[in-house]
Amino acid sequence: MLIAATLPAVCGLGRAAATGQSRIRRSGAPTIEIVQTSIERELKLEPPEGFVLPPLDGDPLETRLFTSTYHDTPTRSLARSGITLRRRVEHGLSNWQLKLPRDEGRAEIEAAGGPAGPPDELRRLLAAHLRHGHLEALATLRTRRSGVRVGSVAHPVADVTVDAVDILDGMKSLGGFVELEIELVDGELADLEKLGRVLRKAGAKRSDGKAKVMRVLKVPDDPAPDGGATTRERIRHLLEAQLRELRRHDPGMRLGDEPKDLHRFRVATRRTRAIVRATRPLLGDALAPLSAELKWLAGMLGPVRDYDVLLTSLRRDVQGLGKDAQAGDSLVAALEEERARLYDALLAALDDERYFALLDAFEAAVASLPDLDAPGLRPLAANELRDLAKAAHALPPDPPDEDLHKLRIGAKRARYAAELAAVGGSSKKLAKYIDALTTLQDVVGEHQDAVVAESHVRRVATSDAGLAAGRLIERQCEIRRERRRAYPDAIAAALERGRKALR
Repeated sequence: MLIAATLPAVCGLGRAAATGQSRIRRSGAPTIEIVQTSIERELKLEPPEGFVLPPLDGDPLETRLFTSTYHDTPTRSLARSGITLRRRVEHGLSNWQLKLPRDEGRAEIEAAGGPAGPPDELRRLLAAHLRHGHLEALATLRTRRSGVRVGSVAHPVADVTVDAVDILDGMKSLGGFVELEIELVDGELADLEKLGRVLRKAGAKRSDGKAKVMRVLKVPDDPAPDGGATTRERIRHLLEAQLRELRRHDPGMRLGDEPKDLHRFRVATRRTRAIVRATRPLLGDALAPLSAELKWLAGMLGPVRDYDVLLTSLRRDVQGLGKDAQAGDSLVAALEEERARLYDALLAALDDERYFALLDAFEAAVASLPDLDAPGLRPLAANELRDLAKAAHALPPDPPDEDLHKLRIGAKRARYAAELAAVGGSSKKLAKYIDALTTLQDVVGEHQDAVVAESHVRRVATSDAGLAAGRLIERQCEIRRERRRAYPDAIAAALERGRKALR
């Protein structure tokens, strides 16, 4: 039990503290057994005909020959989401490889399996995509790979490879191409850029960086609407972008190794709900059922994401506790266990038919948007700006924590409405307004994160970890004080830029 005397009082800022919620771990949750997971950090280049690798400081790689058969759903759901699935056969061994998009490259998940189809471990990751039908083979590519491992045995930097690729129809070649690739082994992004410059100097050209199969499989692009697009086309484009984000990050969220997948997925749900709210004057309640289901899903996503933010902050702060770090680690461990229970509940929701019905409803709603007779989307952004200004002007000099949190929500809504107005062409003034709203969101968001962190640390603190908890709480109090000093300037800048952009 927490001994209150060992902890500082509430920071004295505002009049509320966030409260945590407990969840029960879902029993019997499936365990995904993956043979290997790695992050590919690579750069693809286009070599000219007759290209020869320039001298590189390293050792030649053993030449490899392998065949890759790429698979997708009938609607090309994976390709449209930037995901690739292939079965690779090399030296008689067959493995399935799933590649997921990440900020720093691609995550490659590999599991053994034969021609009957990917193993259950990968199928579970692709549950949202397999709704679109059974997987089908798209193309088979045979690759002869040669190259150099740059660096030393003790410190391998990168593999620079030349891939000679044949497009196969059975045993018959339908043509081919050559691709040059640099993939980091134990190097840094600066090494990737340096090697890229060396190869471009030798004649190679930049490429679009797409997977090899995309040279064979043509997936239509979804270009942004131009200045002459209708209001309906602009709304539809933005909704489709959010739906694509859900599909894109669903597998990574199920895998659970990268918190950014959950973050991006959650942002897409929040953006969609903001779009629904902002466009209600135009669409009425046409999208209200979708918004209601997204609110349910957000209720599962939000707590897990909140713990991700909390734990990232606390792990960093614990490192600076010195002798109290071990006690701080015990607090973090308790919160990690709570996060694990919430994540199990989220996985259960993602396997529920309600979630798959939500995705179906989202697709149907985008496809059936009614025709609109509206002058544009800027009035919607102006409405949200007026609401934000009204909320800001109503704040007392020392607002409660809840009021600052509501201000953050208002800034988020105003930002998404401004982004909606910017589809099809954004002025510099509108871009500056969006940047100012982003800054405001960050300032009051970090304040709210500190409020939540203090509440959770107080809740899990024990007498043995009282000193560590007190030091962690004091750090959150300091963050809150800093953000409270900063938010008036941030809101003033956002409102000023909004008036200039939308007048």
